[in-house]
Amino acid sequence: MSRTSRPGPRASAAPGQIPLPIFVAIAFLSTVAPIATDLYLPSFPQLAADFGVDETGAQLTLTASLVGIGVGQLILGPASDRFGRRRPLIIGAALCCLAGAVAVFSPTLPVLIAARLVQGATGAAGMVIGRAVIADIATGATAARAFSLVMTIGGIAPIVGPVVGGFVAGPIGWRGALVIVFALTVGMLVVALVAIPETHPVSRREHLRARAAEDGSALRDLRSRLFIGNALVCAFSFAGLMAYVSAAPFLYQGVIGLDPAQFGLAFGANALVLVVATFIASRLAGRWMPRRILTLGLVVMAVAAAAFAVVALTGMPAWLMALCLPLFLGGFGLLQGNAVAAAIGAVPRAAGTASAIIGFSQFALAGVSTATVGAGSVSLPVSLSIAFSVCLVVLVAGFAVSRQAPALDGSFNPKERLLDGLRVR
Repeated sequence: MSRTSRPGPRASAAPGQIPLPIFVAIAFLSTVAPIATDLYLPSFPQLAADFGVDETGAQLTLTASLVGIGVGQLILGPASDRFGRRRPLIIGAALCCLAGAVAVFSPTLPVLIAARLVQGATGAAGMVIGRAVIADIATGATAARAFSLVMTIGGIAPIVGPVVGGFVAGPIGWRGALVIVFALTVGMLVVALVAIPETHPVSRREHLRARAAEDGSALRDLRSRLFIGNALVCAFSFAGLMAYVSAAPFLYQGVIGLDPAQFGLAFGANALVLVVATFIASRLAGRWMPRRILTLGLVVMAVAAAAFAVVALTGMPAWLMALCLPLFLGGFGLLQGNAVAAAIGAVPRAAGTASAIIGFSQFALAGVSTATVGAGSVSLPVSLSIAFSVCLVVLVAGFAVSRQAPALDGSFNPKERLLDGLRVR
């Protein structure tokens, strides 16, 4: 057995397919950091009261987690390219457990903020390395389906988190909510140990290093138009989604006039549209080329954003905006997984680094979009419309750049997937 390759589940799927147990494990890993980020949000008032701070102080714990997730991906993605997938994943999961325990028993707010920063950074291992594992195993339509499902699960997780947190906030408080988060991190460690094989083994890393000596660094591949264009699509479509998420409570309740219960139903219905669109994308992946599905998603998002802008700028009845938003989410569900698959699949020699860049850019731009929506002197609908428009301009630019992508001379063939990492060595 290789010194750094550990026994894993035998691949029972056909070459290029993802064994179901591994896919389920990756899907779980992709949810830990997003759920851990905001499960305790409904307990913010109690947390602030316990530490004697205002809501801003409590929100710093959330900011720390988001910053950690973004930075952690930049560290752990390249580490998984250099040292293999399992080692950084296991170390990250173990440190995430430790940070989770510190968070539960934090005696002061600064300790809690620090623990949440570390928890976010190490919990990001499941997200960034999970995507790299998919890129190691699968190509084409299979990869597009897997990325679509995993990205959707990861996108729904932060929506589900506060809902669950709302039920537990009263009975167990914010420390109890963080106990649940700690339990999830323990599950992350167990899954990393028993369910994720080494898909980037020593033999593959040595092969890539030999190719790098001949063809140059794998990081050079990241200059590929195919990667850059699709990475822009991934990042700015996610920024548009998070702009909607941050504005939704104020838009639905303050502008459209729904009460909290009606807002919850509308928000949940939109999330369901996102799930259905992702399912449709996964089914189409076996029949259509990924770029065709991506084009359809981009067109749907553009139509929805244009209709939203018309309503926002012309003073039409506000309830018409509620009809545009699920269409926007549906377009996102169609394109996101295919864009991720195309971006990471374009640079298989640096799949972990590519995954890290995509993840970091998504969270960084999401932070900018959520901070700017509603800022300034314009109304919230106009502000959200501007955010949608800016994101779509970059989406179209990224789409155009990736369409003109030339093949990389001397690059590692995307079809050369070393499935030996799934077998006992």
